[in-house]
This record gives sequence, C-alpha cells and structure tokens, in this order.
Amino acid sequence: MTTVPRIKLGLEVSAQGLGCMGMSAFYGAPKPEPDMINLIHHAINLGVTFLDTSDIYGPKTNEILLGKVNNLIVRVRVEPIDRTGPRHNASQTTWEVRGDPEYVRAACEASLQRLQVDCIDLYYQHRIDTRVPIEITMGELKKLVEEGKIKYVGLSEASASTIRRAHVVHPITAIQLEWSLWSRDVEQDVIPTCRELGIGIVAYSPLGRGFFSSGPQILEKLEDSDFRKYLPRFQAENLEHNKILYERVNKLASKKGCTPSQLSLAWVHHQGNDVVPIPGTTKIENLEQNIGALVVKLTPEEMAELESIASADAVKGARYGAGISTYLDSETPPFSSWKA
Repeated sequence: MTTVPRIKLGLEVSAQGLGCMGMSAFYGAPKPEPDMINLIHHAINLGVTFLDTSDIYGPKTNEILLGKVNNLIVRVRVEPIDRTGPRHNASQTTWEVRGDPEYVRAACEASLQRLQVDCIDLYYQHRIDTRVPIEITMGELKKLVEEGKIKYVGLSEASASTIRRAHVVHPITAIQLEWSLWSRDVEQDVIPTCRELGIGIVAYSPLGRGFFSSGPQILEKLEDSDFRKYLPRFQAENLEHNKILYERVNKLASKKGCTPSQLSLAWVHHQGNDVVPIPGTTKIENLEQNIGALVVKLTPEEMAELESIASADAVKGARYGAGISTYLDSETPPFSSWKA
C-alpha cells in the first residue's frame, strides 16, 4: 500500500489529507464512532497527518471524535485543522457567520478543549463574516498565534482581495477552497493570488462530493438527511448533463488502469506541490483507493485532455444552494469603518 509522503505548506503535512466532516455531519446519519476511530488509525498508519475538522461538524461531535483519536495515538503527531466561523443559531435551522474577536477567541478555546490539544497547528476562519473587517478577525487570530494556541492561520472560501487584506495583518499559511474537475472557477483569481503571496492551497471536495467516485448513481445511495440531495448539481435537471463529465473521466480512467476517483484526485495532485487535497470518506477501502491516486502519473497530454473534458461549460448547477456563503460574497467592510 502506498505511504503518503510529506510536503510543505508553511507547516509540513501529508501530501493528501483526510476530510472528517462526513463522519459526523451533513452526509447522512453520524457513522459509528469505533469504526471512524479505526478508519483514522488506518489513515495515520498510512502516513496521513492532515486531518480536517470543524466545530460545525456535528456540531462539535467531530472535534470530540478527533480528540479521542489524539489520546489513542500519542506516538503520531497529527495536524487537527480546525475552523471557526459558521455556527447554528438558536433554532438550529440557519447559519450565522461570526468573525468578531470575542467569538473567534471563544471558538478557538472551545475547540482546543474538545480536541484535547494545547495548540492547533492550522486554524481557519471557516467562512468570512462580511459584517466585520477581515483585519479585525485576523488581528484576533494573530493574538492566538502569539499566545501559542494556534501555530498557523488559514482562511476558507475567501476572495482574492480578502486574502490580500488578511495577509497584511498576519501571514496566511493556507487557503481552503473547493477545487476539482467540476469546480474550477477559483483558478481565475484566487489560485493566482495564493501563488503570488506564497500561500498553500488546500482543496476540499476534490472528488465533487463523491460524484467522481460513483457518478450519477450516487444519488440513489444517499440518505434523505444527506445535504447533497439538495445541492443544485445533484438535481435531476442538472445531473443528466453532469453525468457526461463523469462518463468521459471514467473512460480516460479505464485507459489509465485506475478508477475515476483516482484520476480525479491525481489531477488535483498534479496542480503543484503547493496543493493538498483532503478527500473525505468513512470507508477504509475508499481511503486506500484515494491514497492510491498518489502513484497515478499523468502525462502533459493526459492533463490537457482532462482540462478539455472539464471545460467551463462541463458542469451545470451552482456549488451550493441559497444561504451558504462562498468566496464570491466574502468582501468585508473597510478597516476604517470598524467600531467595536
């Protein structure tokens, strides 16, 4: 079995991470804790040290799960990549994004307790609070670095201009964004900005939320509580078009002797040594298949073919439905306007 190598994103991490969201939230019912602990054990034994979690997953139960794993695996150093930002309001039906200093600090300290660690290696602002100048949010994150509670700062779903403003206050180590064969809009502005500033790139949902693992048939396997059933790209009117992309990727994968998910992940890996995909899974066989993508080598001709397959009009439907913020609506007020 392939052992995952390490790369540098400011901090040293495994070249492929493990997204832990689906273990506890959003992709149907939470999975059995013993099974998930066993899965994470297996991932770490294969060299995965880049574990992605958030206090919104559960909420909170995913961090608690990882806290138990950290206690069990004292011989391995893991990077719990935690995030602050969205929270459920009192009704538990809508989201609130907060980037004010009081909330940022409280969220970080609560995550430290649940993860049972003294310091979080990389701490992201999960979504951008458009009511608060990004300089204010970053100022509090900088204080948390100075206090030794976090080592590195990241942003998730931030625009190029927001990244630039944040980076002036304190160096951004990594930007987390959705990047895959069916989510390529970030290549226009956000990716070039990261590379200009020397910021690492963490690609979430690199398998199109499982689309490149199962194709359009994935919809038949989803529980009613799985939020993918309600995403625009998974709706019938769009899925009929989107399956063409899967079929073309599957055809090329067959020629390569790999799975479509491995080919899709390999495409992300070939974007550069400043990119780390974090595919999520709840099954050991899928974990091993994902790690197998690291040995899939693509020629310039194959990369060009994939670029052609995944053209701008290859996908129909937005990434999210209404009410979920992305980098497209992450601009914050000017710093000069802030009144605490």
